[in-house]
Amino acid sequence: MRLLGSTVWVVGASSGIGAALARELQARSARVAVSARDGAKLARVAGGTMTVVPVDVTDRAAVREAAGLVEAAVGPPDAVVVCSGLWEQGRPGELDLDSFTKHLDTNVLGMATCIAEVLPGMRERGHGSIVGVASVAGYRGLPGAEAYGACKAAQINLLESLRAGLHGTGVRVQTVCPGFVDTPMTSANTFPMPFIITAGQAARAIADGMAKDRSEIVFPLRMAVLMKAARLVPVGLWARLAAPSGTSKTTTTTKEHA
Repeated sequence: MRLLGSTVWVVGASSGIGAALARELQARSARVAVSARDGAKLARVAGGTMTVVPVDVTDRAAVREAAGLVEAAVGPPDAVVVCSGLWEQGRPGELDLDSFTKHLDTNVLGMATCIAEVLPGMRERGHGSIVGVASVAGYRGLPGAEAYGACKAAQINLLESLRAGLHGTGVRVQTVCPGFVDTPMTSANTFPMPFIITAGQAARAIADGMAKDRSEIVFPLRMAVLMKAARLVPVGLWARLAAPSGTSKTTTTTKEHA
């Protein structure tokens, strides 16, 4: 993908990876539109140099309207990056259905809704890039991340299925799987976060991957190797390796960007 002069719509750009990526893409001479629920935060990210269209990805009608506003302002997007997301740390071995539903609404249905709004136009034009930000947390199940991990696994599968189905149409699908990134979403985590990187580093990795048309963009390298290797561990052994030590006293924390 040629970033210079391209039009990119970044959804989930009010903070964290999305905000850093919007700035990185603009620095590479892309025309950027940004969306998220918090218009004031978006305005600070945009700094008067990006198109700002607030939207809640869980509202289908609002997403449709936002897609129309973006196209009216900057033209049909050459790429749409969906990185809106919710993370709630749960209690290992428990399942909070309210939390699970919120994760599904934002992370899975929110991503699907955004893609569904831009995909017909991209297919009709015969070009475009759909970039979905999932996570290496979707590679294996981890205690305390039952909802988040399941959603990330669903996102990875969704994007992979679309990639296969769109082969030969001119529409590319790119899956982004970050490891730990220092953002407001991870700031309240109470567990070790190995190989953590800054949002700026994550943004550069994503922009590089977009420019090189990589189907999968996974970073940092050490976390990518670790989690891909974890996929090879037998399921019974993985349950023992991933089990929390001691008694579970994990408190629930919530972070979101959308």
